[in-house]
Amino acid sequence: MLRPLLGAWAGSGTGEYPTIEHFAYDESITFTHVGKPFITYTQRTKHPDTGAPMHTESGYLRVPRPGSIEIVMAQPPGLAEVYEGAVVGGDAPLVIDVRSTSIGSTTSAKEVTITERTISVTGDDLRYTFRMAAVGQPLQHHLSATLRREESGDIALFAPEVDRFSTDII
Repeated sequence: MLRPLLGAWAGSGTGEYPTIEHFAYDESITFTHVGKPFITYTQRTKHPDTGAPMHTESGYLRVPRPGSIEIVMAQPPGLAEVYEGAVVGGDAPLVIDVRSTSIGSTTSAKEVTITERTISVTGDDLRYTFRMAAVGQPLQHHLSATLRREESGDIALFAPEVDRFSTDII
């Protein structure tokens, strides 16, 4: 089901929120699989002009049953998010639509109360939007990006270790 995500992606996006200036960023995302019933996710952004690091996050995606997806994600500013939602497609297009069910934070992290993500993959194009309610603001658009596949994930590398449940999710 999540096979279209596998690989390395690169592109650019924009961000906005009432409490900050609009901004642009370059982004790289990698989705990998190690023969277990989950996919790993790592993301990094940098300033498009200076190359300075802007944000990073990492996490795991899993499909506990057909049509359902769970995501666990951690961010260095002190946030850990748990998402649940729907996944449809598999080949093309793949669409993931999730909403946070829990957001944990350190005492120094900014207040974030709700987050939502929509990810779509069609062929070698990945698009996403990210919405949040934070720092006293209602739920609204924050980020959007378009990325292009740079490298495909090779599930064949893991074939000897893949069990039946794992192949069902990818």
